[in-house]
Amino acid sequence: LAERARRLLILTEGFPTYGGMAGRDLEAVAQGLTEVLDESYLAYRTGTLRWMTDSLHALGVPVYRPAAGHAVYLDAHSFLPHVPRPEYPGQALACALYLEGGIRSVEVGSVMFGRCTPDGGWKPADLELVRLAFPRRAYTQSHLAYVIDVVEQVYKARESLGGYRITWEPPQ
Repeated sequence: LAERARRLLILTEGFPTYGGMAGRDLEAVAQGLTEVLDESYLAYRTGTLRWMTDSLHALGVPVYRPAAGHAVYLDAHSFLPHVPRPEYPGQALACALYLEGGIRSVEVGSVMFGRCTPDGGWKPADLELVRLAFPRRAYTQSHLAYVIDVVEQVYKARESLGGYRITWEPPQ
């Protein structure tokens, strides 16, 4: 029975010696390690994100510079200065990007890092950011140009965007 289970495991999960990872996953890890050590690939990747960051900056979009190696960070507080911090400008911007162009991003601000204070109040996060992360080997420059266009459209319509409020949340 154990031998039959091991043979089935090989078909579905990989060899028992892989520690539960499928061979395909191990190959992806190996490819990632190869790429992360390739200086020409890293130059291309950082150059592409620098191009995107600089392009957004040239449009007047508040973006953190210099560019990071894996993501572009929009300054949501400066992007939507009319949205008060307790109304989550980062979340409002992330939602607007998704509604305008299907751009998936993540709020890195007061939804993620805001805290309740001991006296029952609330302390917003120090920064209100929206992260546009770019996994390796997933997007072309034309994809990034599309993201730039969507961000530009949202930026042009920023005065029409409002904030959000949380009406329910779990205790933890």
